Amino acid sequence: MFRALFGWLFGRKPASPPAAPSEAEGFRRLQREAPLRAEEPPAGASEAGATFLCREAVLGRNQRIAGYQFMLQEATRARIRHSSRRIHHVYAEVLVRSLVNADIGELLGERLAFIDLPDSFLSHPSLAALPARNVVIVPTVLADAGAPEPAALRANVAALRERGFRLGLIDPTVVAELAHLLPQTEFIVAQAEGLDARRGLKLGNIALEVAHDARLVVRGLPSLDDFRFCCKLGASLFQGPFITSREDWSARDPGPNTARIGTLIARLRADADTRELAGLLKQDAALSLRLLRYINSAANALPQPVSSIEHALALLGREKLQRWLILLACTVDKAEGRGGAALETALVRGRMMELLGADRPAAERDALFLVGLLSLIDVILQVPLDKALAPLALGSGIEAALRGEGGPYQALLALAVACEHGAGAADAGGDRLRAAAEACGIAPEQASECHLQALSWAMQIQD
Repeated sequence: MFRALFGWLFGRKPASPPAAPSEAEGFRRLQREAPLRAEEPPAGASEAGATFLCREAVLGRNQRIAGYQFMLQEATRARIRHSSRRIHHVYAEVLVRSLVNADIGELLGERLAFIDLPDSFLSHPSLAALPARNVVIVPTVLADAGAPEPAALRANVAALRERGFRLGLIDPTVVAELAHLLPQTEFIVAQAEGLDARRGLKLGNIALEVAHDARLVVRGLPSLDDFRFCCKLGASLFQGPFITSREDWSARDPGPNTARIGTLIARLRADADTRELAGLLKQDAALSLRLLRYINSAANALPQPVSSIEHALALLGREKLQRWLILLACTVDKAEGRGGAALETALVRGRMMELLGADRPAAERDALFLVGLLSLIDVILQVPLDKALAPLALGSGIEAALRGEGGPYQALLALAVACEHGAGAADAGGDRLRAAAEACGIAPEQASECHLQALSWAMQIQD
């Protein structure tokens, strides 16, 4: 991953995938191709509004990212919750076509994409364009008429599985209507709320006896304690706010590698000359080798390989050296498990903020990227925020945003966070993404597209 980050640092950014059209455009296209004549679309779904794609990481038992759940933003889901089956189908197609346009098959690698779709949508032709090997389809039951007969639904599921799709089922103790599909499912999806030892044991028995060892996915986990409890229940995959939740790390200090990097940053900020900086780097053989390895792999257009620290520093320059050191500080001592998941989230935030600041001077774009990257540095390193930031000698505007104290970058950070969540109490009675975008003077559609591009970029650099 760091090799790609370093190449980007030198200004050779990985090729971005074609920008996905906004979901508003997708909806208008769907309306042209299959107009809804029987009823009006829900408020906000017409040409005056837009839907927004969001995602939530799915972690394995090792707390590393195993996949994502992709969905429309909560405000959109709330609008259509009591709408007709036809409206649900329109929005399901918006979701599917957005994922196809984002070319997720190239980006996911071995990771999975979970998507919840109406049970009557499983025969829709748009599904053919999805990368079947990566996609887990989770059917949902709608209240109105038009649900497929059980035999027809089983046939649709069998056809999808034949093409390589995987099936997930909502907790059959809650949604009994789809229990007849258990023999074909690979995942059972349960909500953390209300999941106790008794119910967990029951789901485990269902997975063992009926669903042929289907894996249990638990959504909505609020804390690490809940994650640990569900691990004991035998769950395999986990979602929820616990991924970026903070604990009491007051007794912890940054690791020794971070401390050494902090010393280098402090001397760099104090205008130490190149000879002194090279001397400090040479005191750490591993850090010196890392610098030479990455500068040679990233700067591959050079006629001669770089063999000295002094030469490497001269090529980098002081500004890029500081950025490289800060990037390195986020990776050298990061905790195992969810530290990696938090790092990916932070990279998405940083890249999105940089994209949204494309018309700003280079120094401001750098600052925006660092704000996003460092917004979870305490979670990545699992140390208090003060201790994590102290060695980095950041500018006042960056520190203010990271501490929630305002400044020129905090509004864009709030927008990046709003794009990645798109659910929960903050959206009740309103649209968090839209409000955050308006506070920045940015169209919500632009924010949503930049978020998707940033996610694609973060996936690419982890190859």
